[in-house]
Amino acid sequence: MKLRFLGTGTSFGVPVIGCRCAVCHSADPRDKRTRHAALLEDGGRRLLVDTPPELRLQLVAAGVRDVDAVFYTHTHADHVHGVDDLRVFSERTGRPLPVWAHEGDAAVLAARFAYVFDASIRPVEGTSKPEAELHHYRTHEPVSVAGFELLPVPVPHGFAKVHGFRCGGLGYVTDAKRLPERTEAALAGVRVLVLNALWFDTPHPTHFSVEEACETAARLGAERTYLTHLSHRTGARELERRLPPGVFAAWDGLEVEV
Repeated sequence: MKLRFLGTGTSFGVPVIGCRCAVCHSADPRDKRTRHAALLEDGGRRLLVDTPPELRLQLVAAGVRDVDAVFYTHTHADHVHGVDDLRVFSERTGRPLPVWAHEGDAAVLAARFAYVFDASIRPVEGTSKPEAELHHYRTHEPVSVAGFELLPVPVPHGFAKVHGFRCGGLGYVTDAKRLPERTEAALAGVRVLVLNALWFDTPHPTHFSVEEACETAARLGAERTYLTHLSHRTGARELERRLPPGVFAAWDGLEVEV
């Protein structure tokens, strides 16, 4: 199974609009971070994780022609507001694209993007719209999505409940402040772990800091850990210099074999 990081930035993205900091003006391509998304690939199947505002640019850069399903972690704007870019897939196949979300998130998506998920809303003749079919997953209940066997696990993120997942030897978590005991147990011993981490030195109320993410990775015993959802306060070179062995900063376009 291959994991491709499509977007590894926070909700602001990097560079941040109007910012004059060194990271936002960095020439290092690893410091150009679009909003969060990832792609799982195995045996010709592709599962897209989230649909950020830059989704079209991400998929073009990755050379992706089709995806088999979408898994949503939660409904914050930086994770869902590229949903319209799914139109090309349903238009190409003539079938609704399967979209999986937690039960509560599915209701939010159906209301916010009714034109995507309500089959009774038809486009003007001669035009098209995204056609997607909502499916629900439940916390801690295994689910098969496009042939990928996933175990959805919850993590707290301020007022929101976000879902990561375990898929074989991969543990994937974005937008977490901590891992509940049962979530840690589900992810223990993964070969590849993905965790969000904003920056060094300063705690944040809804996200891991880099130090907190590294401590969590050590407890879980992952062979390799990749940090995502990184901010402009921490550049690629600093991360490379300060991260402990076995922990790496992901960047847009990075591919990892699991």
